[in-house]
Amino acid sequence: MTEMFLLLGILLILTIPFVVLWIIRGNKTLETDFILINDGKIPLDFSGFKIAQISDLHDAEFGENNEQLLLQLKKTEADIIVITGDIIDSRRVDVKKALDFAKQAVAIAPIYYVNGNNESRVPDAYKELKSGLEAYGVTVLENSTVTLRKGISVISLTGISDPKFNKKIGPGWKRNPADIHIDAIPENKNYKILLAHRPEYIDYYAGNANLVFSGHAHGGQFILPFIGGILAPGQGFFPKYYDGLYEYGSTKMIVSRGLGNSSFPFRVNNKPVIVLTELNSVSRP
Repeated sequence: MTEMFLLLGILLILTIPFVVLWIIRGNKTLETDFILINDGKIPLDFSGFKIAQISDLHDAEFGENNEQLLLQLKKTEADIIVITGDIIDSRRVDVKKALDFAKQAVAIAPIYYVNGNNESRVPDAYKELKSGLEAYGVTVLENSTVTLRKGISVISLTGISDPKFNKKIGPGWKRNPADIHIDAIPENKNYKILLAHRPEYIDYYAGNANLVFSGHAHGGQFILPFIGGILAPGQGFFPKYYDGLYEYGSTKMIVSRGLGNSSFPFRVNNKPVIVLTELNSVSRP
């Protein structure tokens, strides 16, 4: 019996380095997840329109000067790129790194950006970031809408700032759609896409937007087989919205696992991801 426990102990010790290497590799190996959105409300001209989503970069780098990330982004052949917050990390702010990435990424496709909770914690750095993004041609959406045009068709693209930018939101806050600027979504008949950092407010987004792109959840940090994500900011343990496509009434929401890490320094079974979404009008043959 003693020899068996000794053997098991030796096997465990020998296994540890491989587990550590697996975790490290998993935090540096990029994936591209593909999602097809079928919806008869999508204009025919936008069938085949591709959207690449970058979320929660947190000042991370994939290859020197993010060359691996940029290469994989280019391979998506996206029509536009959306960045759904936390491109910088408030604990180790590196605005230059974020801007260097944006400068190269905007040459791949037009970029539309919304902020996240990390940007809200560092107002001076965010001011510098916003100015730099706009100087490079990135469209910064702060409770505002732009119109995407293709052929004779249009889509409304709205971006809302993270609720942490609103001083009303804090201890004792009573949930109010006006405080998270749902009114920024236009009341028109266009197909509406919303960029919003936090997926946990889907009950506010639902019915106001047709398609939502969110992040923030970091894929639940640890993804366990048959269980899913373990912990996400804003949702706590066993989050409902942490990765992939969700439907809430008539609204579809895509939640990216994101790319970087923040207060918790690594992920498990949860590779960094670019989400590539293709729009498809269901009437397309």
